[in-house]
Amino acid sequence: MIWTALSAVYLIWGSTYLAIRFTVETTPPFLSAAARFIVSGAALYLWRRLYGDATPSGSEWRSATVIGILLLVGGNGAVVWAARYIPSSLAALLVATCPLWLLLFDFIRRGGEKPGPRALSGICIGFCGAILLIGWSANSSTPNSFAGAVIVVLGSIFWAGGSIYGKTAKLPSSPLLITGMEMLSGGAALLLIALATGESSSFDIAQVSTRSALGWIYLTVIGPIAFVAYAWLLRNAPIPLVATYSYVNPLVAILLGYFLGKEILALRVLLAAGLIIGSVVLVSVRRTP
Repeated sequence: MIWTALSAVYLIWGSTYLAIRFTVETTPPFLSAAARFIVSGAALYLWRRLYGDATPSGSEWRSATVIGILLLVGGNGAVVWAARYIPSSLAALLVATCPLWLLLFDFIRRGGEKPGPRALSGICIGFCGAILLIGWSANSSTPNSFAGAVIVVLGSIFWAGGSIYGKTAKLPSSPLLITGMEMLSGGAALLLIALATGESSSFDIAQVSTRSALGWIYLTVIGPIAFVAYAWLLRNAPIPLVATYSYVNPLVAILLGYFLGKEILALRVLLAAGLIIGSVVLVSVRRTP
């Protein structure tokens, strides 16, 4: 069961980057993300409420809203916006720096854990890989590719901040109910952004390609399965084993981007991949007696 759930997290989360790239080819990024989070979040929330989870309090909704905005607007919103300008493999590698930001934020917060020499080495190596990728995107012929790479890094910072906030925030006991609440809150915020930027008025459903439609359906229907598997793993598997998703997902994204998305694998990207994934291994793997 553990390896089945872990495989789902590896493959599904690793494949979402290419699915996002396909989705935003002919659909507005914020509007499509808002729609899928609202649909998935409503399904999760209603499921858990029907199965007996208590009604969340006002303070729990506030915490879930803050986390949903940080994770899904700041984090995922950055990825869906940048997906129009950078390859999915590049986005996945930049998002892989998130554990490094988590380590830094955990260090600066009150009562946080001080990183050791190995973790500090991992942080330095990982950031070198990120700088290499951003420099490569700056020299790319794709318009706004540099801005896309920088936005994804900022999104990773938002995701890390939301994750750290969620460690101490007042939330319901059910991880699936929490996920539904965060999706609903983040989806509503993304919808407001889509309305403010005029995405809804310029959207024409007749212009949506089959590939974009299938990408959106995949993200909406299959994507939440990884959340369910991840929530189950957190309670039933060793945390160091669960943490391996953070450096397996980019590898899955690179392979899918190359074989299905026809993305170019430049030598600099492969070198940066080695630096970033190696750095995450350094900061994630714990010493055992």
